[in-house]
Amino acid sequence: MLISYNELCGFAERGVIAPVDPKDINGTSIDVHLGPKILREQAVFLANGTEGLGIVSLRDKQNVSWEEVDIEYEGYYDLQPGEFILAHTVEMFDLPADISAEFKLNSSGARIGLDNALATWADPRWHGSTLTLELKNNTRFHVIRLHHGCRIGQMIFHRSEPVPEEKSYAVRGRYLNDKSVQTVK
Repeated sequence: MLISYNELCGFAERGVIAPVDPKDINGTSIDVHLGPKILREQAVFLANGTEGLGIVSLRDKQNVSWEEVDIEYEGYYDLQPGEFILAHTVEMFDLPADISAEFKLNSSGARIGLDNALATWADPRWHGSTLTLELKNNTRFHVIRLHHGCRIGQMIFHRSEPVPEEKSYAVRGRYLNDKSVQTVK
């Protein structure tokens, strides 16, 4: 069941999602904002010093080479055409055993070519964490300027039967208590 306004207000009061400004609570979602850190892909250099392609393996949990950028300090980040970054929300989450959540990019961002990958589902009992976002500029001829604290999307919350503790994300998940943007664990 989709959670609506009155209960979303209670979520904000209880810290299921925090911090939340009351103006960010909508009919069936809560607006979330871009956090202060991003990770941008670093070039891979071959033995001869030229740029090349790196290989990463999902099975082996290998990572892309990333460089951290503090957009709070810089003021903004210019996402280049075709560029892919990892970012995170300002908001932290502490989901109970019967609540899951999903991230949806806001329509204004989508209309200027910003895209978000689909890995933005949060299972019950995911806690102590900001949400890592996978953002890409789909335009060919425009830079998308991202500012720390800008409204980047909204979280939609769903109710289900409570998940047994031993099957919950609190026990089985890898991305818990992440206070900033995270890579593959």
